[in-house]
Amino acid sequence: MRPPLLSRFPIERWLLVALALALAGCASRPINPPLDKSKAAYGYRFEARAPLDRDKETLLILAFSGGGTRAAAFSYGVLEELRRTEIEVGGRRIRLLDEVDLITGVSGGSFTALAYALHGEKLFDSYEQRFLKRDVQGELLSRTLSPVNWPALWSESYGRSEMAAQLYDEILFDNATFGDLMARPGPTATVTATDISTGSRLTFTQGDFDLICSDVAKVPLSRAAAASSAVPLVLSPVTINNYGGTCGYRKPRWARAMEDPNNPSRPAGRALQRLKELDSFQDGANRPYLHLVDGGLADNLGVRGVLEALEQVEASEAVRNGPIIQSLKRIVVFVVNSLSVPQNDWDRRERPPSDLAILLRATGVPIDRYSYEAVELLKDIIARWKTFRQLRAAGTFAGGGNPVLSQVGSVPDIDIHPIDVSFSALADPDERRFLNDLPTSFVLPPEAVDRLRAAAGRAIRESPDFKRLLIEMQAAAVPPPPPMPMPMSRSTPLPAATSAAPQ
Repeated sequence: MRPPLLSRFPIERWLLVALALALAGCASRPINPPLDKSKAAYGYRFEARAPLDRDKETLLILAFSGGGTRAAAFSYGVLEELRRTEIEVGGRRIRLLDEVDLITGVSGGSFTALAYALHGEKLFDSYEQRFLKRDVQGELLSRTLSPVNWPALWSESYGRSEMAAQLYDEILFDNATFGDLMARPGPTATVTATDISTGSRLTFTQGDFDLICSDVAKVPLSRAAAASSAVPLVLSPVTINNYGGTCGYRKPRWARAMEDPNNPSRPAGRALQRLKELDSFQDGANRPYLHLVDGGLADNLGVRGVLEALEQVEASEAVRNGPIIQSLKRIVVFVVNSLSVPQNDWDRRERPPSDLAILLRATGVPIDRYSYEAVELLKDIIARWKTFRQLRAAGTFAGGGNPVLSQVGSVPDIDIHPIDVSFSALADPDERRFLNDLPTSFVLPPEAVDRLRAAAGRAIRESPDFKRLLIEMQAAAVPPPPPMPMPMSRSTPLPAATSAAPQ
């Protein structure tokens, strides 16, 4: 005869609980494998994948910001617009999407970047249903609340982000790794997470993984996306092993030149600081584990790497003489910024906002300000390069000891074109207001997803910078198909959604 408790609780459920407890002892995070020997030409990195069959005179970069499903949908709209935008250059008809060389992704934008790198053209048949119009947030919450998952979540080496990575594999990434991307054509996709101990960025490319002596080819795409979108408190950090100092890593020549105290030219300050940050990753003996959280904390626009690369070009002759830079005439950066600033009535009330509202706002304000600064720094570099080229054309090189003019010769003959793709770039104030009020979450109504996609296309088509780029390239744009119909009434209310979700 069974005890009273067992008689009221079916034996099948006891077996299920026992199985879950048994599996809990086995629940652990995936271990990123060590790298025996660092090799500059090995692995998933842009330098090794620089496409041979594309326009060598133009480097086209897409920078996808964070912002949950809002960012994923907005960046997907950019891919759709570039896919249907055909131009004719020198009698050759091309799709702009086929000319993309590099996609950087942060948090919500990392899903679109990695998914396109993995699936290519097939993404346009499945991304809406597999991810954008799916209640990912609800599925994560359901798994978190399921007693079956509690034992695993209580273990020391398995957290909510590991559970999230499993879901991302099931619905989007199909257990693919960065090694799978190495064999695929198309642009290089890089996603970024933040080392919570130092605040430094760690990019999921072999270049950064050389520093920790690990092979990024064996890392699942789902873990990279989970790390890049691991909002503190909402999701757990993603922990990776650091083997830094064990694979004979040696800094590239340009990095050593920048750090040389006898270098007569002033090194790029931000690039030099970045090198110092990366040095800490090589201390695997004292830092055997790295805990990664949302990449938006360090760079919510995904353009910091671009800024540092441009400063490296200024500071290093070795970089300027590299084959990629030597052949370039222009660099095009689509800054796809899905930043939203919902309106509030705090300043119209005497009572201050709640502690939770202040906490959420205090987290968002530095990210927003940092993003604004990154855009302004890019504009500063563009203006500086243009001025230096004008001075060089006028015969000014040495500068008579002037520290600014002495750098005139350090700037290559490359034009930089930033294309602003953001809500603020839209002409329609009502649409801007609607998009700004969309929450940062991993679930949005299907109609909102469609409006985000359509808005991205309009932002590109209406961009004065994009139109000037086409003129400079002497490209004739092929008339696009009719614009997507507006699927949602502007008066349609949105369901409530928490803003404490992946950025």
